Amino acid sequence: MNVRATGVDASERRGGWSPTVETRLATLESPVRSVLEPHAGSLTAADRITLVPDAHYPFHPSSGMVTDPAVVGSIASHLAGWTKAEIAVAGASDDRIAFDRTAEYLGYPDLLERFDVDLVDLATDSRRETTATVDDRTVTVSVPDRLAESTVVVVPTLRPTEHGTVAGGMRTLENVVHGDGTTDPDLTAVAATRAIEPALTVLDAVTAYSGDPLAADTLLTGPTPGVDAVASSLLEYSLEEDDALRYALGDDETPVTVEGGTGAGSDVDLEALRNRLPDGELPPPDDTHPAVSVAYSVYAAVAGDAVPPQLESRR
Repeated sequence: MNVRATGVDASERRGGWSPTVETRLATLESPVRSVLEPHAGSLTAADRITLVPDAHYPFHPSSGMVTDPAVVGSIASHLAGWTKAEIAVAGASDDRIAFDRTAEYLGYPDLLERFDVDLVDLATDSRRETTATVDDRTVTVSVPDRLAESTVVVVPTLRPTEHGTVAGGMRTLENVVHGDGTTDPDLTAVAATRAIEPALTVLDAVTAYSGDPLAADTLLTGPTPGVDAVASSLLEYSLEEDDALRYALGDDETPVTVEGGTGAGSDVDLEALRNRLPDGELPPPDDTHPAVSVAYSVYAAVAGDAVPPQLESRR
């Protein structure tokens, strides 16, 4: 199982974040093209392509807690230029927040409009019951028809979950399918991945989160379980203690190999990146530093941008 590590040249970036989406798109144009080109045959043969980013909550993209929309936009831009397939970016509303509200705050509507890419809320999509065998158990998941009928590219960000595991591609998919309400979420994540069979996972580690945001300037691409395994190792989590990865990789005797990313001199020095990643807790979703609240509220008032729910009470 081969995973490719690709560096993102951020030499023109001052500090850890470029606030202008056009600047980020320009920086990502070449590395995103290079990670998609080996998969161009299968992607361009598709009639429908759906990109599934990590957009679980409207954290600012500079936090690393959500996929940077510029990464998604760059992927969509290349695909739109290569194929006449119907392309969409999909997420799902949940009990906390509607997906269109999250997407609006993150800037997806304006970004995707320039590439003629749709935005889809999978919570309103029709579904089909699908079964998969995981760890000798039959697991039933309810998969949105959009994903069942699409070539799917998962675009997670490099971050942990509150349970001390990597978020990754499998758990990004688990967030948009329905389990039966009794099945362990780790089993559901693996079953969702096997039912949907993503064509590719592109892990956004341009800005990662691990206790604090970090400009990691890296993309990881390959099969979803393999990418998740490498991402987990970067966060220094035990693969054996992550049930989803253990279930996904347990029957596969093929080792996960990394092309372009081992030690010094590689395209990406994963050992150095692992050492650079901080260690700490997740940011609280309903609280922010007062200075951040004031600064963003002023920016939103001037720019007319959407204000995330965690700041609305402070306006």
